[in-house]
Amino acid sequence: MSNPTQLERYKSLLDFLDKKFKEDITINDIEEVSYYSYRNINRIFLALHHETIGKYIKRIKLEKAAQYIKYSDTTISDIAFFLGYSDIAAFSKAFKNQFNCSPSQFRETQELKRQLIQKAIAPREINQQSPITFEIEELPGFDFLYLTYQGTFEDIDSIKETWKQLITYASKNNVFDNDTICMAEILDDNDITDSVHCRYNAGIVIESPLKFEVDGLFRTKTIAPQKYAKFLHKGSYENSTVTYDYIYSHWMTDIQLELVDKPTLEFFLNDEADTPQDELLTEIYIPIK
Repeated sequence: MSNPTQLERYKSLLDFLDKKFKEDITINDIEEVSYYSYRNINRIFLALHHETIGKYIKRIKLEKAAQYIKYSDTTISDIAFFLGYSDIAAFSKAFKNQFNCSPSQFRETQELKRQLIQKAIAPREINQQSPITFEIEELPGFDFLYLTYQGTFEDIDSIKETWKQLITYASKNNVFDNDTICMAEILDDNDITDSVHCRYNAGIVIESPLKFEVDGLFRTKTIAPQKYAKFLHKGSYENSTVTYDYIYSHWMTDIQLELVDKPTLEFFLNDEADTPQDELLTEIYIPIK
């Protein structure tokens, strides 16, 4: 897809689907956003995502349901209705087809996992004092330029290649220097989303309006003001999964904050090019009410 107009239409459709997936999206809605017939845009979407638009919407909706079940004590029926299912039986059937277990079984399994992780991970392994420590912080709104990586979060080399492409592009357009704030937006939970579909936005904060037209698969977006629970990870990015496991294993018992339906943010406080791996610092911002 080298045609700039096609790219812009595709990016507009992705933005629309990610914002409206909880609602009843019609074929007419998709055609109005993409300026394509549904048949043609569905072919393009399938080639790029290896799934149809319909399957994408259904998967995103069920994965969001799994996140609510995993990280909250909201009733399963309320979660189903919130995500647009009027029939709890239909929701349970769709959920079981996606995750090979019922919603209630999924919640029981996640609770057992939390208990096992709490016992298995010692605070000293992640430079964390016990009890778990964090700060509540309200971030103002800001804009950022980003490039999306899609795939398993364990493929560090591919994630680094995404960063390399972003920094090269930003440097070429004179929006990257030593003071630039580098950050990532984590859109999916790799315990819920199949690894081939996990999304990670490598980005830089934009301090002023861009003086060029963003092209290709590079995109910009605005992060609205939001309250977060801020945690600190010390060590390599590869080891950040241990910190995340520790945080979420204590979420329901010790942290007891209500999550909101927004991505997790990571801010990188130093550069691995001149910092030992065990001294790297990453601030993890988890959105809360």
